[in-house]
Amino acid sequence: MEKALNILQLVKIIRKIINSLSQKKDEKVAKKKATKKVAKKATKKKVAKKAKTKRKPNAAFMKAMTPSADLAAVVGGKALPRTQAVKKIWDYIKKNKLQNPKNRRNILADDKLKKLFGKNEITMFELAKIINKHLS
Repeated sequence: MEKALNILQLVKIIRKIINSLSQKKDEKVAKKKATKKVAKKATKKKVAKKAKTKRKPNAAFMKAMTPSADLAAVVGGKALPRTQAVKKIWDYIKKNKLQNPKNRRNILADDKLKKLFGKNEITMFELAKIINKHLS
């Protein structure tokens, strides 16, 4: 009987030791997590945010170019950047209602634009490529 009591006491002691060890382990894990959080916050603060710089237009697109005679009939004879030439052609297309009503991405050419495009109908994606040929 005494041996059974001793064994029960030993089991209780072993359980207490196991509980205390697991608590210490949990405390260590919690400390590690806390130090990782602090370290992460410290590194985030060190990285300074870059000041936003204003977007600068590409100089090649903004360079004034002289239009050919066919293009000048639509956009005017003055030298102008490629972006403005495209904009003026779109203004002309919309003013004269030259977009295909079924597929508005297609442009139906009138007499002025036929000389410029070389065909009766083009897509809006071809427009910049065709205009590029007429600017120098």
